[in-house]
Amino acid sequence: MIDTYLIQYMNEQTALVSTRFKRYMYAQIDWNLRLVGLVGPRGVGKSTMVLQHIRETANHEKVLYVSADHSYFSNHTLTELADNFVKEGGEHLYIDEVHKYEGWSTALKQIYDTHPTLKVMYTGSSVLDILAGKADLSRRVVQYNMQGLSFREYLEMFHGIKTPVRTLHEIVASHGLGIEGLLHPLPLFRDYLRVGYYPFSKEGAFFTRLEQVITQTTEYDLPRFANLSFTTGRKLHRLLVLLSETVPLKPEYTSLSNTIKASRNDIPDYLLLLEKAQMIGQLRNETGGIRGLGKIEKVYLDNTNIMTALVGEAADIGTIRETFFYNQTRVVADVISSNESDFRIGNFTFEVGGRSKKRKQIADIPDAYIVKDDIEYGATGVIPLWAFGLMY
Repeated sequence: MIDTYLIQYMNEQTALVSTRFKRYMYAQIDWNLRLVGLVGPRGVGKSTMVLQHIRETANHEKVLYVSADHSYFSNHTLTELADNFVKEGGEHLYIDEVHKYEGWSTALKQIYDTHPTLKVMYTGSSVLDILAGKADLSRRVVQYNMQGLSFREYLEMFHGIKTPVRTLHEIVASHGLGIEGLLHPLPLFRDYLRVGYYPFSKEGAFFTRLEQVITQTTEYDLPRFANLSFTTGRKLHRLLVLLSETVPLKPEYTSLSNTIKASRNDIPDYLLLLEKAQMIGQLRNETGGIRGLGKIEKVYLDNTNIMTALVGEAADIGTIRETFFYNQTRVVADVISSNESDFRIGNFTFEVGGRSKKRKQIADIPDAYIVKDDIEYGATGVIPLWAFGLMY
């Protein structure tokens, strides 16, 4: 029999969640698969999205939502819970923060193999896939990765301004379009760059919370999941702070290793760990993405809110602009470096700058565009920077 306090916990959580606004990933997930994973950095709304789905679609007699750090698991196992749940007619099991359960990968594999009628969904840290244990699930799970709010989502969540998703080709063809009900987007865009990437910004004390996320990710999550020492976790944190003072940069492994007192050979691995944890982004010169094969040309902080938290008012405006562009476009496109400009996406070349940015650098390049900050609307060959925040 399922303990009544687990049922009560699920009912309380679903009753509290609002369904007014849903993240972009909500419509992309195939909720009917047998085993689904949703991973992402701390604080981007994974738990909220799962609770929204349960509230809107679930028959609560056949659904169970649990958090892997619940006290129930101090003397019970996930497999035991799943066994009892199936015996009582359960059909959908949602496990939040699965990374907090020791041996989560093995447990999910056993549940999957033992109960073919049970559908399981889990949420977890974006660094889960660095574990060798995930290989046990590679043929079984469909895993989605979610990042923070786009500028479009921020407008809806924080200000009730709804505007549709725009494709890259729509943005390029229309020089950025406009936003219905928002005549002057720049003030809200400035706010987004500072505090709009994480949904928990609405809860107050934003930078204190964000600093806690950064510390927990670098000094707790990464050492635990990558089987690293606490000392290495502190080095990862120091490396992130160091990068915040110098990005964007072409990584010089010797210089970085000397500064944080680590082996030069470890620096590429440390950078990859920080990238998987969505603390930084690495721009490559060929196939993009974390698993890209290209050479790393530039390292950025993951998003502009992290930059503000670590650097404050000293953050370079040019770096903020490039960070925003890379952060938003990489969700839907393969973004790589350009020999002539800042970024290349497919056949398009983009040079990012301020209002006074000229076309001289890209004058002879076909399908090349200036992406300007500090402008409300675009023109031929010129696209406002904020428009690239409407892509998801």
